[in-house]
Amino acid sequence: MIHSIRVLLLGAACLASFAGSVYAQDASNYKIAPNDLLDFKVFQEDDLDAHVRVAGDGTAIFPLVGSVSLAGKTVAEATTLLRQRYLAGYLVNPQISLIIQTYAKRSFTVLGQVQRPGSYELVGDQAVSLLEAIGMAGGYTRIADPGKITIRRKESGQDQVFRVNAKRPDKDGVGAESFTIKPGDVVTVGESIF
Repeated sequence: MIHSIRVLLLGAACLASFAGSVYAQDASNYKIAPNDLLDFKVFQEDDLDAHVRVAGDGTAIFPLVGSVSLAGKTVAEATTLLRQRYLAGYLVNPQISLIIQTYAKRSFTVLGQVQRPGSYELVGDQAVSLLEAIGMAGGYTRIADPGKITIRRKESGQDQVFRVNAKRPDKDGVGAESFTIKPGDVVTVGESIF
């Protein structure tokens, strides 16, 4: 019995470490976005430790060096940039730690003929296909028409409307399987006419 418990605990520990490594691997590719909350530390410089929120314009304010543009950079790129800023006249050999403490809330909306219309969150740098988004909303209702799906997206201040037919196989790269949902998208599933 004790041997079985040890095996179960060891298996759980292995599974937890595997899940943590998968998350860490995905997090290393994450690009810093506005409203992310960062935990900033400099080794043996406790007075510089800070929790920093990335502003809407993609900049964040750090002790001594001031405003630094971080949006679109990975954590490793941001750490290198900050190290260079502190080397330029402030610290001799700064050992900087930068961790994303809280990801910015990013969401999309699914409306129309789905079981649970509403707003759904994207976590971190999560990619969600159109079919996954509809699945998150509980799937189609019985009167839904998968051939009449529209996605409204705002890019560079311009409204764009995409029409997708989820009944048709994804041959040309604009089908439901390959269409990736972005933060702010509004997906509407149309109603079939009997």
